[in-house]
Amino acid sequence: MIHRSSALRAHLEQIDYAAFAANREVLGKVVGHADLNRFQHLAIATAQARARWVAASITLAEKPEAPAPQDIANLTTLRCAYEELTEAYEALRRMVERGYLAYRAKP
Repeated sequence: MIHRSSALRAHLEQIDYAAFAANREVLGKVVGHADLNRFQHLAIATAQARARWVAASITLAEKPEAPAPQDIANLTTLRCAYEELTEAYEALRRMVERGYLAYRAKP
């Protein structure tokens, strides 16, 4: 049983490496690299999207009438933009953390 277990671990390591190599190759071609400037731009875009969503929510809440369906649809669009940018930021960070993308530090 020990032999089967070690063989399975070896196969799983090969599978993990294949996924790692695929991610590194594809992401390297499509995204290229990560650096502080890219993270900063993504963080700013995310903060702006959050601010637009919350500001629109506050504006709706301050009106005496109930929000119209199109107002809620607009909030949903703004929230989705914020959530997508948040996920993209986290994904870029994971790519660097897992070694899929090279990180270029400032000289």
